[in-house]
Amino acid sequence: MPSTIAEKILARHAGVAEVQPGDIVVADVDFAMVHDARAPNAIRMVDKMGAEQLPFATRTAWVLDHYSPPPNLAAAQTHTAMREFAGTHGSPLYDIGDGICHQVLPEGGHLTCGDLVVGTDTHSVTYGAFNAFGTGVEGSDVTAVMKTGKVWLRVPESARVELTGRLQPGVWAKDITLHMLGRFGAEGLNYLAIEYVGSAVSAMEIDDRMTLANHAAELGAKAALLEADDKTLAWLAAHGARAPRPVSADAGARYAHRVSIDAAALAPQVARRHEVDDVVPVTGIERQKINFALIGTCTNGRLDDIRQAAAILKGRKLARGVRMIVTPASRKIYLEAAREGLIEILTAAGASFEAAGCGTCVGITNHLIPGDKEVAISSANRNFRGRLGNHEAEIWLGSAATVAASALTGYITDPRTVDGGEWRPSHAR
Repeated sequence: MPSTIAEKILARHAGVAEVQPGDIVVADVDFAMVHDARAPNAIRMVDKMGAEQLPFATRTAWVLDHYSPPPNLAAAQTHTAMREFAGTHGSPLYDIGDGICHQVLPEGGHLTCGDLVVGTDTHSVTYGAFNAFGTGVEGSDVTAVMKTGKVWLRVPESARVELTGRLQPGVWAKDITLHMLGRFGAEGLNYLAIEYVGSAVSAMEIDDRMTLANHAAELGAKAALLEADDKTLAWLAAHGARAPRPVSADAGARYAHRVSIDAAALAPQVARRHEVDDVVPVTGIERQKINFALIGTCTNGRLDDIRQAAAILKGRKLARGVRMIVTPASRKIYLEAAREGLIEILTAAGASFEAAGCGTCVGITNHLIPGDKEVAISSANRNFRGRLGNHEAEIWLGSAATVAASALTGYITDPRTVDGGEWRPSHAR
């Protein structure tokens, strides 16, 4: 029977010839991840199970990223417990400032094409950018993975999203994902495995592909998968990944939805305050003042995002009264941005840098939060009340380019209207 990418990966890992949507499978896991917001539960479950022997713990990374650096004693104690656990069981450990889980796993060579990867975070769908089935689970599930190497899953239906044409200068993968949220609604593709295909996807660099997969969590997707190509294989090889096992969908595979989007017709998009799916083109926003700007997170804290911001802000200053925070997705990204002179450009413009991690996004460790009634624009994936640490602030979402342009003018701004900002990846050349 013709199968989708998700069905093929799950069948292979369940040791069966084929699976169908709705099947319950017990599948072998290639790699797992626990971050510090879920680690206490995972450690408690190990104690309850009496699981002193965890043969698959060496395939489970422990990542200190949400409470990084720890804002209180409880978080610091959690970090101590994680370090001790990882040391005892031989687990890979990513400590404070190393980076966000969804960045350090692929950077660390822990996954490859065709893998099944689970993590204690909904944005584990990011790993689909590398042709892997990545999905979020609970800490107790990862405990079972460390003991047995397996996880149970219900096989999802799939949606095939074809992105035709090429993105125009100033338009990015973030704008595609926001457009999809506006079109389908939050959780509008609930428990589906999204397959992204088409010429616009092929033209994207890996950083943009990771954004595309990452933001599928807000659509409710169980996974988001891209086919592997030469860019994928080269990136994985450069980061020390295992031998790839690329998976493609069969002709005639069944999909719950088939969607076609003309990427060339898209303008930069923004999600308005408090709702990820209240999305409009930035061209429809008139003189919306901002006070705070954030570039970073697991969605848009990669090198290309920082390059976009630096291209727009080079030799300029932030608008009066605007604060801007940049949180690279990993230490490696920060160092490369420094080598390219991007840190100096953005710092000279008035931006401040936070250590690589999730704290700014979720408002846990934020040292610079928006005040009451202030308006923030963020390249993160969520803009719920309180997301940046203040329930009385408004949060809008946009691409790194839109955030940088808005920080420059003091108003939500179409990055295409800002002179300069000439850095473009290959898809926009």
